[in-house]
Amino acid sequence: MRISARADYAVRAALMLAAAGQEGPPLKAEAIAEAQDIPHKFLEGILNDMRRGGLVASQRGVHGGYRLARAARDISVADVVRAVDGPLVSVRGVRPPELAYSGPAESLLPLWIALRANVRSVLEGVTLADVASGRLPEAIGALTDDPAAWTNP
Repeated sequence: MRISARADYAVRAALMLAAAGQEGPPLKAEAIAEAQDIPHKFLEGILNDMRRGGLVASQRGVHGGYRLARAARDISVADVVRAVDGPLVSVRGVRPPELAYSGPAESLLPLWIALRANVRSVLEGVTLADVASGRLPEAIGALTDDPAAWTNP
């Protein structure tokens, strides 16, 4: 699986908004872009996708900017990735249940479905509040405790 720059930037921007809280003043896109080293124009498009996805709210004017539309504990990392990149797992741009294989490749479909289930389990099981607080769920910690998880084969 590949995490796009767009998804990485979106999660980082959402974490900035989570850390700022919903009660404080909205954050300007320029401030987020500078703090996270994200190209400003690219971030504007990402924030607009997240706004259309119901994850962030924008406010115009001198005191304008962005804030989360819901509490950080109610937004999963999966929500953010889907808002900017679409489905978490696709094969050639197609969702796994829409695929069909034959012959020796027939058992490939359950493999893609299992991959999607595991990606969902991880990304849907972690909220912006978890990441922003530095307290990831135990299941995530267990996955990262395996030294093999940190190496590239």
